[in-house]
Amino acid sequence: MPEPLTSVLSRRAEIVAEMRAIVPGEGVVDAVNEMRVFESDALTAYRQLPLVVVLPETVEQVSAVLRFCNDNGVRVVPRGSGTSLSGGSLPLADAVLLVMSRFNRVLEIDYANRAVVAQPGVTNLGITNAIENEGFYYAPDPSSQIACSIGGNVAENSGGVHCLKYGLTANNVLGIEMVLVNGDIVRLGGKHLDSEGYDLLGLMIGSEGLLGVVTEVTVRILKKPETARAVLIGFPTSEQGGQCVADVIAAGIIPGGMEMMDRPAIEAAEDFVRVGYPLDVEALLIIELDGPPAEVDHLIAEVERIAGQNGSTTCRVSMSDAERLSFWAGRKAAFPAVGRISPDYLCMDGTIPRKELPRVLAGMRELSVKHGLRVANVFHAGDGNLHPLILYDANIPGELSAAEEFGADILRLCVRVGGVLTGEHGVGVEKRDLMPEMFSEADLDQQMRIKCAFDPNHLLNPGKVFPQLRRCAELGRMHVHRGQLPFPDIPRF
Repeated sequence: MPEPLTSVLSRRAEIVAEMRAIVPGEGVVDAVNEMRVFESDALTAYRQLPLVVVLPETVEQVSAVLRFCNDNGVRVVPRGSGTSLSGGSLPLADAVLLVMSRFNRVLEIDYANRAVVAQPGVTNLGITNAIENEGFYYAPDPSSQIACSIGGNVAENSGGVHCLKYGLTANNVLGIEMVLVNGDIVRLGGKHLDSEGYDLLGLMIGSEGLLGVVTEVTVRILKKPETARAVLIGFPTSEQGGQCVADVIAAGIIPGGMEMMDRPAIEAAEDFVRVGYPLDVEALLIIELDGPPAEVDHLIAEVERIAGQNGSTTCRVSMSDAERLSFWAGRKAAFPAVGRISPDYLCMDGTIPRKELPRVLAGMRELSVKHGLRVANVFHAGDGNLHPLILYDANIPGELSAAEEFGADILRLCVRVGGVLTGEHGVGVEKRDLMPEMFSEADLDQQMRIKCAFDPNHLLNPGKVFPQLRRCAELGRMHVHRGQLPFPDIPRF
């Protein structure tokens, strides 16, 4: 991580006082014990106390905080609910941790335009809860949807079990309000169908807090399908399950959701939730079909046929909505369930072409033997988004390092077969140093130029995403202010 700036640390009392002036009352937390709750996100292997925690309640307060920090060279780390699994909201010792959890209101429900306007601290599930009585829902549904915030979903471009058919956050966000590092408030997109000019909204979604702070989100909502049924299918091997996934998609069937778990994950989930998962299989597929009843019945028959061709040993179709939800309950609880069988685990996130599923699953078993650690697999099989859970014990010397190297090898394998480093968790700290596995120096420099355009002083969430700090001057973008160049200590040739 970037070295803390002593010039900022020495001014901590002054900075805290200024934050209290901007956000009065209980909006500033600076006591060490009280800041402990913010020292990490869901990637708990890494921890760091922030300089100070600020919890604004208004857009004007966010603007004032960013303007002060920009004018005074103070770094800022934006944070939502802290459910990031890539260390995206890991604090810095010399940075203000800007926590958006008090922005927690649904501002407008517009059924005519099928849109909801919400503040970034509203939970993902909170949007669906606000509209489900009228038969609507918000499609992206990460496993952490009960806790993760919609602002964090925008930052990481989160997905979920239904992203195969209905898309990621990027496909369901219509507009945002955001505050730039200099305090300017801008709007991108809106309820209208299309926007003129550059697609800056698309640039912001998945930008991991490096370009600005989101203060309002307009999302697309959908009418609940007429019918939804799920099929629970067991296979003797993970390779057969992976091949079934590829064959279902190749047949032109796009399920509402298609998830897969291997034996360790199946056993952990069943022991935790007890929903009736078969325990004599190596791989379990949950495939949900939705739409008109006649179409759903036809698609279920096709899925059963394809599963049979791939050697399925069990096949159970939900007979009620309660049973369908019970199928998903085990999958949604898989991450906490695995926590019962291992003191610690790293939840990885890589995406591969679907046809490579059998090859990658076999490769992960070989890597498990190589690194001497167990791995449980839970993933969005339909779009090839893998979530290997690497099991380790942080109290055993060397196991955390082994787990990190195991995870790096899995991500290298994903890239090698034509995949990418992340599907929905983001790069953050976890995958930062693996970016050169996928991008050339020219690629990374071009991405950094975009960062420089929004944040020339690199104050927003530094140390994340990019494997090394690149100052804007080093990329040929130099700005002369009052006759003085920035970073005068850098040699010029």
